[in-house]
Amino acid sequence: MGTDTLTREEYTTQVRKVLTFTLVLNLGVSAAKVIYGYLTNSVAIMSDGFHSLFDGVSNVLGLIGIWIASNPPDENHPYGHRKYETLFTIIIGFMILITGYQILKMVFHALTEKHATVVTQTSFIIMLITMAVNIFVMLYETKKGKQYRSEFLVADAMHTKSDIFVSLSVIASLIFTKMGYPFADALVGIVITFFIVRIGYGILKDTSDILVDTVCIDTTAIKNIVNGVSGVMGCHDIRSRGSLHSVYLDMHVTVDCRMSTGDAHAIADAVEKAVEKEFPNVVDVMVHIEPDTTGE
Repeated sequence: MGTDTLTREEYTTQVRKVLTFTLVLNLGVSAAKVIYGYLTNSVAIMSDGFHSLFDGVSNVLGLIGIWIASNPPDENHPYGHRKYETLFTIIIGFMILITGYQILKMVFHALTEKHATVVTQTSFIIMLITMAVNIFVMLYETKKGKQYRSEFLVADAMHTKSDIFVSLSVIASLIFTKMGYPFADALVGIVITFFIVRIGYGILKDTSDILVDTVCIDTTAIKNIVNGVSGVMGCHDIRSRGSLHSVYLDMHVTVDCRMSTGDAHAIADAVEKAVEKEFPNVVDVMVHIEPDTTGE
């Protein structure tokens, strides 16, 4: 069931359920890593724990953002409040970058001060279990994000995906530390920071594209579909905005200048249906009908 069959209230309820469920899992993963990292003096595990803690923080922000974005259109917001979800996604991007900075500080202290990491069998067990939880959360949020066309859920799943790579790096650092290379722990903290900053940059770039109305759909494909509708003589000035999962589209379509207003309107309806059938992520199509006078 996608947003085409969900009311605004149902959409909000479903996304909240996803965020609440993943919040509980993320907090559990974070607590396990941070506590054990502290007990064993492992910068890598503790850094990964704070990285996971941010997943929980983003879930809370998502709950707030989705609630605001779900408000219906009003006099001052005729297009609705969907971009509030984008705004909170941007906040997540900046918080990710701040998290990376904090981890770098921990790495610096680890490299300049006496640092001894305790690696046990439990270290590997905790990392493997929490990584399995992250894989589940990533797949679950990705599926639901696409299903409900929620850019926030998709962005949050992308961040969780980075946790999986980070966890693999931490496991590698534990192996090297166990082999007698103590600096591996701090060096993996640097690797973790790279992943965090990369994810933060990606989220900020994607959301900024939405805010500045960057083209988000292939105009050539749209033109081919529209030109295939009976009665259409041409299509131009195709414009799109929004996100990959919520596209707003407008275009100019030319028809026979001798056509009646009713017939021209029927063609506009047919164009809208044809586009929405081929591109389910298009939520609104505005067709401007123009008379074609070349045949006169």
